[in-house]
Amino acid sequence: MTSRRTRMRLIQRLRDAGINDQRVLDVMADVPRHIFLDEALSHRAYEDTSLPIGYNQTLSQPYIVARMTEILMQHAPSRVLELGTGSGYQTAILARLVDLVFSVERIKPLQDRARERLRQLELRNTLLKHADGGMGWPDKGPFDGIMLTAAPKDIPRELQAQLADGGVIVAPVGEEEQTLVKMVRYGDSFETTEIEAVNFVPLLGGVVR
Repeated sequence: MTSRRTRMRLIQRLRDAGINDQRVLDVMADVPRHIFLDEALSHRAYEDTSLPIGYNQTLSQPYIVARMTEILMQHAPSRVLELGTGSGYQTAILARLVDLVFSVERIKPLQDRARERLRQLELRNTLLKHADGGMGWPDKGPFDGIMLTAAPKDIPRELQAQLADGGVIVAPVGEEEQTLVKMVRYGDSFETTEIEAVNFVPLLGGVVR
């Protein structure tokens, strides 16, 4: 079990790195990151680093989770689509900040574990779907915010179509070199802003049972 002091050291590192949204910092202090890891790695849960969760997937670095969440929250979303549930950690962070989180995961065993962890935390405002994330979740849209936790070459048009007017997509984009981008919809046009260099697993198609 990790101490409160260990968690707060991580929060201070995030603050020092430029994370300013107190709501995001408070939620990241409260959500127990160690339960989203296998027991053998749980002692590293509050390091500011990405960690493996199996199936060639990772639990994102806390700074990146905080940064992407902070960017998303600047647009005050109510309904958010997350593509790549993974461990469920980012899902849990979002669920504490918005009304509804719709999360899609292509790897069924990861989704099953994430569902159990979210249940353990009594987060009842999340809906999970086992599907190809690149297609989004059309029948639940439009969404005020869309977050990708894996990197496509470009943001799929299917996802842009599911974004509400004034909504925001936060995503890593690129292949060898990746950039975190923010895309905001204004009617039929989209304004894209590059944020910083990142390193994510690629967004893959298909599903794993």
